[in-house]
Amino acid sequence: MAWEFWQTGLLGLCAGLLIAVVTAPVGVSGAVFLLPVQLSVLGVPSPAVTPTNLLFNVVAGPGALIRYRRTGRLTGPLARLLVAGTAPGVVVGAVIRVFALPGPTVFRLLVAAFLLPLGTWLCLRTLRPSPRPPAPEPSRTAVTALALGVGVVGGIYGVGGGSLLGPILVGRGLPVAVVAPAALAATFVTSIVGAAAYAVLSLIAPGDIAPLWTLGLLCGLGGLAGGYLGALLQPRLPEKALRLLLGGLAVAVSLLYLAQGLG
Repeated sequence: MAWEFWQTGLLGLCAGLLIAVVTAPVGVSGAVFLLPVQLSVLGVPSPAVTPTNLLFNVVAGPGALIRYRRTGRLTGPLARLLVAGTAPGVVVGAVIRVFALPGPTVFRLLVAAFLLPLGTWLCLRTLRPSPRPPAPEPSRTAVTALALGVGVVGGIYGVGGGSLLGPILVGRGLPVAVVAPAALAATFVTSIVGAAAYAVLSLIAPGDIAPLWTLGLLCGLGGLAGGYLGALLQPRLPEKALRLLLGGLAVAVSLLYLAQGLG
């Protein structure tokens, strides 16, 4: 039993490290890709997988944020606007996840519905960039409203919302260098709020709702180191390759969940 425990913890640590190295340069914490590892490899029950993912974000987030702050890229109002929308949204999402979507089958189909169009859009936009001039930057009200909707999704999904905010904002004309630090900052704050919401809900609702603390911390420690390395490597990595990799992973995970959910 003890060996299985440490083996699972080591797998979680390595998974968090490797995923964060790839995702941090584009403003994604990596929880969106850690989710299938938790469900299919580490055996985390649903809905406990969602708050465990949020716990991963809380522990892993400072790794990339410290690096971005040292280089002066964690500045400007965008992070504050995103937090103002995603923080209340994640609480609403947590309530929906616990009381309306407790079944793993429905959860996997929901994950697939979010990831498949997002991954496809990201790949197509990278391979075939639009010849038209970029769209004007969204207003502050539009950014906050978008963040609120993404926060609800993040509360249900357990990813903090950065994996959705990043591609949308970049597609609207904001540079990756601006979006990535702000999206990670919003993910970090939102995940703290979301993890706390699940901890409170675990006191009043039945089932596996509280996060698996040890596993979440170990995955997060891997993500802490991986996020710092990913942010360090961002200026040296081709953006096109990273976007294609993220889009391809999102599509692959969504197809896997579709097969499991429909089967």
